[in-house]
Amino acid sequence: MNEQQHLETLSDIKRIMERSSRFISLSGLSGVWAGICGLAGAAVAYNWLHNYYLEWDARGGYSSGELPALRFKLLVLAAVVLAITLAGGAYFTWRRARRNNASIWDATSRKVAINLGLPLVSGGFFILGLMYNNYEPLVAPSCLVFYGLALVNASKYTLTDIRYLGITEIILGILNVFFLRRGLYFWAVGFGVLHIVYGIIMWWKYERVKRTV
Repeated sequence: MNEQQHLETLSDIKRIMERSSRFISLSGLSGVWAGICGLAGAAVAYNWLHNYYLEWDARGGYSSGELPALRFKLLVLAAVVLAITLAGGAYFTWRRARRNNASIWDATSRKVAINLGLPLVSGGFFILGLMYNNYEPLVAPSCLVFYGLALVNASKYTLTDIRYLGITEIILGILNVFFLRRGLYFWAVGFGVLHIVYGIIMWWKYERVKRTV
């Protein structure tokens, strides 16, 4: 066995070990889909908030029930966007896993789900507490920071590129704290633009190469 064959054997072993220890079926198209959903949700929220403040200026105030109604609409919108995002992400990930003859749900993917879910669930309750105490300007930066922490935490069991996305989300959330009441713009960048850029890079780096081999 010559040196080239040794190197190829080592590369095969490395790929097998990586497949067994990391969940590598995440699709870059999932990131693009998440970004599109994030931007669409931000656009709808912006329209609602814009109309709300226009009416505020025209009337000089609101009844006590209108702000809770707006909050409820925004919560429903966030839930719908999240559901659509997860459904699309699951589809693209399943499609890539099937193409690679890999399982979408195994011990490694469960570790990803747990390490991703713990910061997200904790952040969700933290954000509900902020809203309960009328600290809405802190909601957007908190979303970005907790989401970034979740990505960094889960990156140990999947592609390391996700770690860089998580760090960027954390930095963006911290910056948002210094520009409160501009959260929707930071939200659109963090959950929209960054996801699209990340998804395109991941597709180009991992999926496009495999298609051209």
